[in-house]
Amino acid sequence: MIFTVSLTQNKDFLRLYKQGRFVNSTECVVYFLPNKLPCNRLGITTGKKVGNAVFRNRARRVLKAAYQECELSFPLGYDIVIVARKEACLVKTDVIKNFFINKVIKTINITPVVVNKKKKV
Repeated sequence: MIFTVSLTQNKDFLRLYKQGRFVNSTECVVYFLPNKLPCNRLGITTGKKVGNAVFRNRARRVLKAAYQECELSFPLGYDIVIVARKEACLVKTDVIKNFFINKVIKTINITPVVVNKKKKV
């Protein structure tokens, strides 16, 4: 991936779940939040509800391939976490790619950048 690095720290995933905006579909949920970096950071998670290891790995491969095809369309400077659902391993990459283009990218571009300001005590 050209403009994307992996999101590896658990604290970053938790921050996205709590503070980030999200867009959902039947195949996956996408959380996003600005990161003030010149690149995107991507994390893909699949829980045990998706299925056994074979199904979880297929879901990850499909989501990653769809993201790679749409990577140039995503705005830079965001942390992105994609949470796979059970249907993610049953669909083709094109279905998820269309979801990214038609819903996720438009939502990210529309959403204003909110900077958390700490209150002085």
